[in-house]
Amino acid sequence: MIESGGPGLRRSHGYGRLVRLSPVILTVVIAGLAYATPPELAFSRLLPAAPALAASMWPVLPTVLLGTVCLFLMIGLSLVFPDLGTWWTCAGIIAVTVAAAYGSHVRLQRERTLFHVRLVADAAQQVVLRPLPRRFQNVEIESLYLSAAAEARIGGDFYEVIDTPYGVRLLIGDVRGKGLPAVGAAAAIVNAFREAAYGEASMTDIARRLDASCARHNAAHPPEAPMERFATALLVEIPHQGGRITIVNCGHPPPLIRNLKSVRVLEPSDPSPLLSLAELIGDRYRVDAFDFSPGDVLLLYTDGIAETRARDGEFFPLTAWMRQQPSVPPRDLLAALHHDLLRHSRGNLDDDIAALAVRLHSP
Repeated sequence: MIESGGPGLRRSHGYGRLVRLSPVILTVVIAGLAYATPPELAFSRLLPAAPALAASMWPVLPTVLLGTVCLFLMIGLSLVFPDLGTWWTCAGIIAVTVAAAYGSHVRLQRERTLFHVRLVADAAQQVVLRPLPRRFQNVEIESLYLSAAAEARIGGDFYEVIDTPYGVRLLIGDVRGKGLPAVGAAAAIVNAFREAAYGEASMTDIARRLDASCARHNAAHPPEAPMERFATALLVEIPHQGGRITIVNCGHPPPLIRNLKSVRVLEPSDPSPLLSLAELIGDRYRVDAFDFSPGDVLLLYTDGIAETRARDGEFFPLTAWMRQQPSVPPRDLLAALHHDLLRHSRGNLDDDIAALAVRLHSP
């Protein structure tokens, strides 16, 4: 996971503490205004707002304690200003405090439920998107994953890297749709790849097994609409000795290779069928080969990156962005990509995003 910088994190923590103390600050401000202004302004009637605000961020007991403090403050103000309508305000403070305590209890229950859901999502992520080693022999790899549904943590984008006797084999893809159905289809494809990458010498045979797995999953869990759960996928094989890589592109955005001189878009000579559609349009898979030398960086990505929009509707210029990047390790490249995607969209990423950055070293 690519983390943000420390200074911004410290500012965020300081701001969070200020927000958590806001019920106390509100209580002090209201009490001060009630004491310093004429009784006709009746600022004291705003005291019930403090426990109501506390319920949105505090546990039950501190919320009740703050309501009790507000009650005693109101009684104290009534000794200074006898005509404040004390009993009505005190009754309001008590009623709001009771309601706030109940609201705080319900909120904490929901937060606990969400916490357990996130634990399950994290466990599912470890199955579908397990952490990758940074190095496979002479191949350095870094990954990036951002889910459009922040609470769910995972979505329909997937990737996997396997070191096999045939070389390092990579998979990246995108299941149409979001949510649990997309996650189930992604898991079926990734698990099939983990088995096929070891057992199949041909990249086209791996693609056929992925298609069969996706089709079986759709048959067992029928989608709500016809052809709803197909997937794009990109298969890459990097021989251990380097030189040339082979790619099978099943309707996926073409990867990029950056060397010291240029950036190349690795367009397929003839696109292969999307996963789960081979039965309809045929299973003719095309393998393309491209030069890949030590020092080159290969970027695989899902369409959520290329289709990230700015507020004016402009797509993220990935190829041009890649040309502007200095020669940095894959981790730094994806960190810069993450930062610039958020800046381009102003933090409004509305699709799942996955990327793999791969650099070849000399054997």
